[in-house]
Amino acid sequence: MSWTNLKEKVVIITGGASGIGLSVAKGFVEVGAKVVIGDFAENVGAKAVIEANEGGPGEAIFIRCDVTSKIEVEAMMKSTVAKFGQVDVLINNAGINIPRLLVDPTGKEELTEEIWDKVFAVNVKGQFLCAQAAARAMLASGNGGVVINMTSESGLEGSEGQSVYAATKAANHNMTRSWSKELGRQGVRVVGVAPGIMETTSMRSSSYEESLAYTRGISAKELREKYGSVSSIPLGRSGELSEVADLVVFLASDRASYIHGTTVNISGGKSRG
Repeated sequence: MSWTNLKEKVVIITGGASGIGLSVAKGFVEVGAKVVIGDFAENVGAKAVIEANEGGPGEAIFIRCDVTSKIEVEAMMKSTVAKFGQVDVLINNAGINIPRLLVDPTGKEELTEEIWDKVFAVNVKGQFLCAQAAARAMLASGNGGVVINMTSESGLEGSEGQSVYAATKAANHNMTRSWSKELGRQGVRVVGVAPGIMETTSMRSSSYEESLAYTRGISAKELREKYGSVSSIPLGRSGELSEVADLVVFLASDRASYIHGTTVNISGGKSRG
């Protein structure tokens, strides 16, 4: 028997086609879980399933889902139950970041209502819709379950140029605490995971780096050099995506059965507090 005892457990991972989400999907397949990669990017999702299924005895499938759409989220849950019979774990991982200044005299990178709404729709509304639909399925099965909300260290203290992102991550942190009080009584654990500086993912595109550098008044080259520095991290290195996956898999297992209503930082000792 696997140490995690997650074999045959049914896990949904939103934003699971790349980056942290894909690494987490691989981690669950490795321990024998049934994994649903939920993502809006169909081409990337098809490749992610092939990659995830190479890593272990579990099974990964792809279901297209825009987490901002209640119809698509509920359809993903229904398809998962139809395929695997239940939902045991939800990894609320889908998220975006669009760096913007509150006020930009040049008008180049100023926060707009449209950008505010877009980031909140994915990062906050998306977690709400998915958690609600998954919790309903978990409670209907009578077997309980686990909801893990991916947040960020920056959500506990704002970062320059990332006010809307930090606000959404703070919301994720507080939704974890609030939902844990409600769902814990019914056998559903709710936990947050807050990665710090990790190895590069698709979220850090060249256009993203240029926008973020602009909001901080530095060049993209200087920003990349800063990302490359690990002087502020006590462990002296960036984190690996597989290390986030290991933590998430552990938290979803019964080995973590008394961890509930809290957010676990995985940041190599780096803290903004």
